[in-house]
Amino acid sequence: MDSLHSLADGFLIALTWQSLGLALIGCVLGTIIGALPGLGPSNGVAILIPLAFSLGLPAAPALILLTSVYYGAMYGGRISSILLNIPGDEPALMTTLDGYPMAKKGQAGEALSISGIASFVGSFFATWGLVFLAPQLVKVALLFGPAEYFALFTLAFATLGGLASRNQAKAAFAAALGLGIAMVGVDGQTGVPRFTFGEVHFYDGIDFLVAIVGLFALSEVFTFLEHRGTAQATGGDGSIKLGRITPPAAMLKQTWGSMVRGTILGFFAGVLPGAGASLGSFIAYSFEKRLKDKDGTFGKGDPRGVAAPEAGNNAAAGGALVPMLALGVPGSGTTAVLLAVLLALNITPGPLLFQNNPDVVWGLIAALFISNFMLLALNIPMVGFFVRLLMIPPRYLMPGVAMISFVGIYGVSGSTFDLMVMIAFGVLGWVLRKLDVPLVPVILGVLLGDQMEKNLRRAMTISDGDVMTLLASPLSIALWTLAIVGFILPIVVGRYLRPKIADADAMEGADPD
Repeated sequence: MDSLHSLADGFLIALTWQSLGLALIGCVLGTIIGALPGLGPSNGVAILIPLAFSLGLPAAPALILLTSVYYGAMYGGRISSILLNIPGDEPALMTTLDGYPMAKKGQAGEALSISGIASFVGSFFATWGLVFLAPQLVKVALLFGPAEYFALFTLAFATLGGLASRNQAKAAFAAALGLGIAMVGVDGQTGVPRFTFGEVHFYDGIDFLVAIVGLFALSEVFTFLEHRGTAQATGGDGSIKLGRITPPAAMLKQTWGSMVRGTILGFFAGVLPGAGASLGSFIAYSFEKRLKDKDGTFGKGDPRGVAAPEAGNNAAAGGALVPMLALGVPGSGTTAVLLAVLLALNITPGPLLFQNNPDVVWGLIAALFISNFMLLALNIPMVGFFVRLLMIPPRYLMPGVAMISFVGIYGVSGSTFDLMVMIAFGVLGWVLRKLDVPLVPVILGVLLGDQMEKNLRRAMTISDGDVMTLLASPLSIALWTLAIVGFILPIVVGRYLRPKIADADAMEGADPD
């Protein structure tokens, strides 16, 4: 009941005109970003972070704007998946398997509506899961000391590769690179400059907002320049017709169970650190196919093959907020970016967040409920509008992304040096993408490296240098065990899972006829 009382207080914040306006803007922009192939929620949130800070928004409104973009992008990813057979982002891959065949059969409007309703169901019930599950995790706050926090951060890095990771070694390298970047600056304990190379601008360390915008947004621009616009975000089949928008009642009845099952599976996949929406979508689709594909209709335009993964990936998006808010451990790439926003606002996510900043966290959760209803209202009547946005040529889109990045970062810092650092991170992100090295571990290393080092030093100081203090409590032993299992499990399970995802990718490119 305490959670419900706190949620009611949160609605007092979320129902102000400012919060409602920001939620609506975030939902519209997020849907547009999700619909445009290649951007995705991580890039969308990263691009708009400088805008939120340039406007001088307080903590709660800034988070409402950015999480609305997050939810909106998860909704929007299905549009290009269904109409163009091009996933807006990785979690939307599974939607192409039945969404595009439905569009080829003249049921594009029905597929878009079913996916929008499934997205709403997944996000809505995942937000309720956030309401009741996150505060329960907060109850372990008093059990955390420096050694436990260090083990928790280690767990975050160990599970970053996720079950679908192609190479755990590359994920580990990326995390080490991020931790190395976090060491740049003056050592807070000894006052000795580290890795500054005599450059006074580095004495305060590297601003993680600059790193995030460079790694995500600018690297996307460099990737586009590399291909010189050949990877168009358009090119849909001219034979695709939108058809009727409202799905028949029989189709809703047929897909309702798929939405519920996809929501449950996706939410728990999202709660697992490092798993993310991609795994939620894959598990939801695979389970539904095994359970219901008696006649071999999946992959040929079965509405249940659209409903299940859409409910799964949107529920996973909500589930990923649980460890991010309650433990300070991001459950996905986008929540890692949101973690940076919290830190930039001088808000420490983790076990004490619900006690120290209840107005921020409960206002955010209440706004997520409102955003879900806004997205449902936007995504069905305005399908035609969002479809036309797919025709924006990338040669106009990418300069806009670059402009927002430069203006936003300069508006926040007022430093031309930060702009050069952002460009350097953009080049670094482009190189890492070419080498298939994940960017999220780099970001997490930059974000958590400082706190990880401080907690390790505190633990060593308290124990007079005894390394065994890191294993002195049952909680720390449990966290270390989970970290080891979380690092090894993807190597074992990934051998089974990666071929399945590769098969799904191959099916995406195949002609359903």
